[in-house]
Amino acid sequence: MSFGGEKGGLWIIGIALLLVSYLVAVRKQTWLLAGFNEKMIKNKTLLGTVTGGVFFLSLGLLVVINSFIDYPYELMVLIIAMLILLTIVYVFINRRLLD
Repeated sequence: MSFGGEKGGLWIIGIALLLVSYLVAVRKQTWLLAGFNEKMIKNKTLLGTVTGGVFFLSLGLLVVINSFIDYPYELMVLIIAMLILLTIVYVFINRRLLD
């Protein structure tokens, strides 16, 4: 196992995503989420749970696991997984949490 190079960078990014997941989902630090007006959100607790617990936790775990496993098209798998997770969270936020 090597922590250098491209795979080492993925490991570090995965750990950072898991840290953000903890801060947003557990500590409810929703100010870390950029790109929306917090005043328009109905339920900030649910926002933290959904974005931190669903998006950042899933993506962080996927990136950490991916940093230890080599397989064909791994970058494409990461990009597709990220886009699917992002779409699910985006639709949920826009349908359920915005005024």
